[in-house]
Amino acid sequence: MLKVLLKKGKPNSIIPFIKGQIHLPFLIQKTMKTKSLKKITRSLLIFCGIALIVSIFVPLWSIYLVAPQYPEGLAMYLWSHKISGDYEIINGLNHYIGMKTIHEEDFWEFRVLPYILAFFALLALLTAYLNKKSWLYVLTVLFMIFGVAFMVDFWLWEYDYGHNLDPQAAIQVPGMTYQPPLIGFKQLLNFEAYSWPNIGGGIMFGVAVILVILAFTEYRSRRTVAV
Repeated sequence: MLKVLLKKGKPNSIIPFIKGQIHLPFLIQKTMKTKSLKKITRSLLIFCGIALIVSIFVPLWSIYLVAPQYPEGLAMYLWSHKISGDYEIINGLNHYIGMKTIHEEDFWEFRVLPYILAFFALLALLTAYLNKKSWLYVLTVLFMIFGVAFMVDFWLWEYDYGHNLDPQAAIQVPGMTYQPPLIGFKQLLNFEAYSWPNIGGGIMFGVAVILVILAFTEYRSRRTVAV
């Protein structure tokens, strides 16, 4: 099909062209995927990096015990590098039912977890700086693997803590185990046990959700550029 364009300033002149033979860069646009990140994505990656640094210095998880003899409750807080709260009192109570005592030096995770969180914080900041989608995808996959491994390791510790009991304990209830809940509530004899993410754990869950959303939207996003 023959089309014509009027030259600017020369209304009587015509330029014939056939579609597919002569390209007009200023008229044709193409939708294509780009390898760079959106500004909002880079901003949220910086936010995630800073948040993960904060998570190193705040409690990650909380375990609460409430009983008639302790109406105010007993709390134990797990950080990236230590334990705090009433865990010494909990140790004294658990001794009677044959549960292990809790000591910081028994947790190998405390020696590596701060460095892992720092690694992901720096990786998030580096991804924002490099401005590449491929780095975002790698960061997201690695952090999701870490998150699953973190929860599995925590559950395994709770399982061993609640099932590996001293057969010579003063109080023995046949068939009874004392594994705390991973998340939520569980009745353990006359104690009500609660387990929830604290500030650091909330940050980790939040970062995971943000990374998945960013990776998905960046993968689906397209940019319109002139060709």
